Amino acid sequence: MERFFAIVNPAAGGGRSAKLAGPALAGLREKGMHIDVIASTGPGHAVQLAREAYDQGYRRFLAVGGDGTAHEIINGVFAGRSHVRRVSLGFLPLGTGNSFLRDFTKNGADSSLQALVAGRTRPIDLLRLTHATGEIYSFNLLSIGFTADVAALTNRYFKPFGPLGYLLGVFVRVIQLRRRVFALRTDDEKDWDQRRSLFLTFNNSKFTGGTMLIAPNADPTDGLIEFVRWGPIGRLGLLRMLPKLYDGTHIHHPLASHRSVRHVEFNVPVPVDVMIDGEVAMLECRALCILPVALDFYI
Repeated sequence: MERFFAIVNPAAGGGRSAKLAGPALAGLREKGMHIDVIASTGPGHAVQLAREAYDQGYRRFLAVGGDGTAHEIINGVFAGRSHVRRVSLGFLPLGTGNSFLRDFTKNGADSSLQALVAGRTRPIDLLRLTHATGEIYSFNLLSIGFTADVAALTNRYFKPFGPLGYLLGVFVRVIQLRRRVFALRTDDEKDWDQRRSLFLTFNNSKFTGGTMLIAPNADPTDGLIEFVRWGPIGRLGLLRMLPKLYDGTHIHHPLASHRSVRHVEFNVPVPVDVMIDGEVAMLECRALCILPVALDFYI
């Protein structure tokens, strides 16, 4: 099917998406694009909508909102299927974070619109997390430890406060600082890594949270997972280093490390908070792998 299936998240960007989606989509139609549009009504609804649209023959999708909208569309298409025909995904970035686009351009909205009108795509990789009850796909990153703890607290209690809510989440989690063991091994390693750590992130792209450069060496087109680990830093050291998460220089800290891998196996027998593309879920992680050039992305 040549038509686009656009899913609008009216809540994205603090309601900004609901106001701007109509004019933006009308502009694309004026340029000759054929688009069918539906709005999601709450968390998880876009997964269902995308799954049904794929079954009906749609292969071109448009996420009208933020990274969370795109995350749900990808999972609606890929999760639970043994085989997926080639699909493409475009963005109308009307959400809060829109981290993924920053890997490709500083002018996310304009570049997305130009690519959609020109029909210009490039293949990107996806991450697939297998957990105790299923699988989840990611185009941005997966994180456990401090970063996921902050996101979980912010999403559950402080989200209405916007950027201030995130700072509140950081402040509380610094006070409650936990440095835990998340046993894992990568690729052909035989021994489990059981060192304590502040956080672990497994990245397909460089940015998260809008402007946080968590994995400056990640590349969503190289067929590799950029694995960033930060060891058991203390509270004062963490407070000094937090600003460096925004320019990527945190990876030079003596307790930080990073490397490129293709597969990760977890030995964490209890569910933990996992941040996936900005969303948080309590999961018992089993394995993570990269799916090279799995999706065509309009950029």
